[in-house]
Amino acid sequence: MFSVYGITGRIFSGTLEAMDRVRPLARARSARAIAQDGEELGVEAVAAHPSQEAVRAYRAMLPEELERGPLIHAVQAMTRPAIAVRDHATAAEAWRILRDRHIRQAPVLDAADNLVGIVSERDLLTAIDLDDGEVIEHLRRRVRDVMTTPVAAAAPVTDIRRVAAAMRAGGVDGVPVVGEDGRLLGFVSRSDVLRAVINDPPLSLWR
Repeated sequence: MFSVYGITGRIFSGTLEAMDRVRPLARARSARAIAQDGEELGVEAVAAHPSQEAVRAYRAMLPEELERGPLIHAVQAMTRPAIAVRDHATAAEAWRILRDRHIRQAPVLDAADNLVGIVSERDLLTAIDLDDGEVIEHLRRRVRDVMTTPVAAAAPVTDIRRVAAAMRAGGVDGVPVVGEDGRLLGFVSRSDVLRAVINDPPLSLWR
């Protein structure tokens, strides 16, 4: 189960598939040539439309039952407590938090501890200048001015595979984990997902 939070609060709650409806902008697809090998004018791309016989033959090769390893939930893989920044903090202050904690992004909370967005190093670099990792000059901009909002968040019992799918679909490197009351509980990063893979032997978990 996923939720989407913005500066006005929770604006969506539902499945990963349904979450596509609230995305303000679909990601652009890569352009490709009009014709590629096997796609010349007058040539049918047969491989793109396999026959029913081919589909049945492929299914016959699959084992009747796939062993499935135990599920890992977001609450088991997340980093807690989550390192968050305030929306009223300056971009320079947020940069120092990310640098000192050795992280690349962090959830953003407002004065009432509500999740309102997420901010990354890339976002902050639009407002600061660095020299050897130190801020030497910065614009008068707050985190709320550069953060990404709205932000998708996962429920604690969300399957880690679904969290990974949400990262891939949204093009993000992490997903906040929130409780039923909307309070931030933790954060699942790509490193957390990889750690879950390493620590859980059954590779069938990821089928």
